[in-house]
Amino acid sequence: MESNRRKKKKESNFVVQGSILAVASIVVRIIGIAYRVPMINIIGDEGMGYYGTAFNVYNIALLLSSYSLPLAVSKMVSARLAGKQYRNAARILRAALCYATIVGAFAAAVIWFGADFFAKDVFFMPYAAFALRTLAPTVWIMAYLGVFRGYFQGQGTMVPTAFSQVFEQIVNAIVSVAAGSFLFNEALKTEVLKNQTGDGYSNAWGAAGGTIGTGAGAFTALIFLLFLFAACAKMRKRQIRRDQTEILESYRDITRILFFTVVPVILSSAIYNLNSVLDNGILAYNFKTLGQGDEFASIWGVYTGKYHLLINVPMAISNALSSSLIPSVSRAVAMGDKKLVRGRVASAIRFSCIVAIPSTVGLTVLAGPVNNLLFSGDNSLAIRMTIYGSLAVVFYSVSTVTNAILQGIDKMRLPIFHAVISLVLHLIALEIMALGFHMGIYSMVFSNILFALFMVLMNARSIRKLLGYRQEMKKTVIIPVIASAVMGIFTFGSYQLAHLAVKSNAISTLFAMMIAVVVYGVLLIKLGALSAAELKTMPGGTKLLRVFRKLHLM
Repeated sequence: MESNRRKKKKESNFVVQGSILAVASIVVRIIGIAYRVPMINIIGDEGMGYYGTAFNVYNIALLLSSYSLPLAVSKMVSARLAGKQYRNAARILRAALCYATIVGAFAAAVIWFGADFFAKDVFFMPYAAFALRTLAPTVWIMAYLGVFRGYFQGQGTMVPTAFSQVFEQIVNAIVSVAAGSFLFNEALKTEVLKNQTGDGYSNAWGAAGGTIGTGAGAFTALIFLLFLFAACAKMRKRQIRRDQTEILESYRDITRILFFTVVPVILSSAIYNLNSVLDNGILAYNFKTLGQGDEFASIWGVYTGKYHLLINVPMAISNALSSSLIPSVSRAVAMGDKKLVRGRVASAIRFSCIVAIPSTVGLTVLAGPVNNLLFSGDNSLAIRMTIYGSLAVVFYSVSTVTNAILQGIDKMRLPIFHAVISLVLHLIALEIMALGFHMGIYSMVFSNILFALFMVLMNARSIRKLLGYRQEMKKTVIIPVIASAVMGIFTFGSYQLAHLAVKSNAISTLFAMMIAVVVYGVLLIKLGALSAAELKTMPGGTKLLRVFRKLHLM
């Protein structure tokens, strides 16, 4: 009885800690999306092109140097602390910091000294070098940050990581906008003095200001964790004095285990990051080949800064909603209950579709109003990208969830294998559309939709074979599609009527969004897509159920 209580307490603590990190992740995403809007309006599409290109290189460096360190360090530290091996846990921290110093310094040096090569020879955007160089120190800082986040997570608490992420993003947002605006205006004065307006110099320095914010945020988070680490120094020393572990692990063995824990995580994430870098480089080369190289930075800025920003909003909500159900898949697998596993899988995919499908319709119908509400200037290209590419929301949301399901049932290699095949097919499609059909940036939009579609199809096939599972279609796809179509008609009509009445895009857009949520929610319940029991399993579902019952909808 006592052991059952302890197990329930541990599981409850795990859920609470996971929820804290999930909430922090959503807050971080919201802040990240919010500050990009003024950034785009300050530095322009061309500036966002340099900014997005610099971040593609930065993300690869981050992946290789520190992306997997929190997971690796937390696993190793938690295993030692479970056996009260406090001295070995301290040795792991020291070894990890040494690893971070070497790998982080190397990655920072590659970016700093290779900035001109990447900017000029790989992406054909020389001015992207400014933003790349300002990101170089951040890679090193992030390596240390990853170690300390992993150390605290290994102690069974996600609170330091959660707070550090929120502080990091707040500082990032403030400094990015302020520094981006300051450097953009200062560089613009230089352009005016030298009569060099229109060559992208000021946009490039604005992008560099934005990347300074990333470094400032990371540094703030590191200082915060170092403060917490110092505050716990007496407790750590007391634990080490009491430690009766007879065998101390060698730093060589610890480094070897750390390395082989890090590598699989790097491989599983490398494909998605490599995809962005290859897309950026290949499309830049294609534009240059077709004599459109001078236009590429601005067009790429619209793609990364406007289109991608918009489709990431519903994808973030959908992924956060469905990924909160994934730990329950792992627990069901551990219990050996295949029926329960299939039920969890069905719920995860269904909730993802329930959010993603109406988001696609909403973005399509309100592409113009939303882009014009958020971004200044000519948004015609961004509007067309949003209309043609909104379908990516559905396929990327479902592919992310099905990746997590395969990982949850301990089939870690399958998503990697599927991603490699999808990447190859995606690149072939990109080349055919760009060079064969001269589709320009739309070749990127459509080929990325194909990438996610290939992932969905292969993941679904594997899940079906491994679990004997076939996705239920009526509640998952058919009802959400019908409800979304009706919602789309009401949304479009309500926007047009509101705009006729008040002549304000902002008020009309917000009114149409409210109508969309109400119409879709009512149709979803009335058509039987969600039962009361299923609603309770959703994060926040119990509160929603009370609201629906008060309104006599359920």
